[in-house]
Amino acid sequence: MIEIVSVMNAPERDAGLLAKAGLSLERALFPPLVLIARLGPIGVVELANRLGRDYTTVSRQVARLQALDLVERRPSLADKRVHEAVATPRGQAACDSLDRAREEMAVVLFADWSRKDFDDLVRLMRRLASTLAAGPDDS
Repeated sequence: MIEIVSVMNAPERDAGLLAKAGLSLERALFPPLVLIARLGPIGVVELANRLGRDYTTVSRQVARLQALDLVERRPSLADKRVHEAVATPRGQAACDSLDRAREEMAVVLFADWSRKDFDDLVRLMRRLASTLAAGPDDS
């Protein structure tokens, strides 16, 4: 797991993905933008928890994304004290470009894998993600 996380979190990997997607975005803004597009509307505290970063850092990043017209902040419907971030059409288009770039990179990466091996990987990764999300069973 450590090996996979280390490779996936390498700064040059994000830089390459951003370049392939044709985006000139600070690398540090890439993870919050993707999570906002996937999970939004989302509050800054929850976003910070998911990113494993400090609330104040993430708040500044969301403000930068807002200044770039990639996200907007609006009051939560559930709690008016909370402002949630949601991707703008421009932010969603950026994420769509990232998805296309990721897919192009994956085609090359998995070119010599059999369809069964690839399907097994996807199935097992989904299972791992679900297990990790559920947490340990303390019963």
